[in-house]
Amino acid sequence: MAELPIVLVIEDEDAIQAIVEDALTEGGFQIATVKTGEEAVTLLRGGLVPYRAVVTDVNLLGRLDGWDVARAAREIDPHFPVVYMTGGAADKWPVLGVPNSILLQKPFAPAQVVAAVSQLLNAGSQQTGPA
Repeated sequence: MAELPIVLVIEDEDAIQAIVEDALTEGGFQIATVKTGEEAVTLLRGGLVPYRAVVTDVNLLGRLDGWDVARAAREIDPHFPVVYMTGGAADKWPVLGVPNSILLQKPFAPAQVVAAVSQLLNAGSQQTGPA
């Protein structure tokens, strides 16, 4: 049986973290969760776990925000799947968000997180020919 893809979830609100974790677990993913951007970037750069996607809140505890986490992930892999979650920073996504990412506006349905991660993973796994 194939290993389940591991998704790194960065969310400092326990209630939202639990909802996202449950949805992704039911959707067939393994989950690792942290509460700060610093923890997330350390894990991503450490390379000990083969994370397949990042689901991050935009506003996080600590110095780094979700925009920073996504940029760090893209430094490691230019096509790394990124899903942002935000209550109030959606207007900054066109400027601060990384290309080919998905933004979910809070509140969102748990199934939307699974759909967003699956969509990005599927897009990344398809080999595309010349345009």
